[in-house]
Amino acid sequence: MNLTGVMRRTAGSWMDRHFGSIAAYQLVRPLVVGVVHGLAGSAAVALLILTTIRNPAWALWYLLVFGLGTIVGMMLMTAVIVVPFTRTSHSVARFGGGLRIASGVISLAFGLFVAYRVGLVDGLFTGNPDWTPY
Repeated sequence: MNLTGVMRRTAGSWMDRHFGSIAAYQLVRPLVVGVVHGLAGSAAVALLILTTIRNPAWALWYLLVFGLGTIVGMMLMTAVIVVPFTRTSHSVARFGGGLRIASGVISLAFGLFVAYRVGLVDGLFTGNPDWTPY
């Protein structure tokens, strides 16, 4: 079986084939994907804090606020990144392509900078982690 045959059998492709023409599906699908990715990336942080909360009601509130904050933060960051593309792609296609490449390079550089700061400067990957919140 080739890769195309495997891809046709995924749940997402099945849903796209059956519900793709429904406008509400087109609006909700990216939101659901973003929520899942946002929460999956932040789950370790949420679980670290959650272990210190002894009251189940407060723990539930923490998860609710953390989840909503994660969703809103991801939505705002996505909007900040996407708006320039939507404004330039139709009128100046060449500029839009350069903007896409520039934002990718800047995102990669920022990610490497944060990894360097947290991993080496603050000592996450060393034997003496030294991190103080600002």
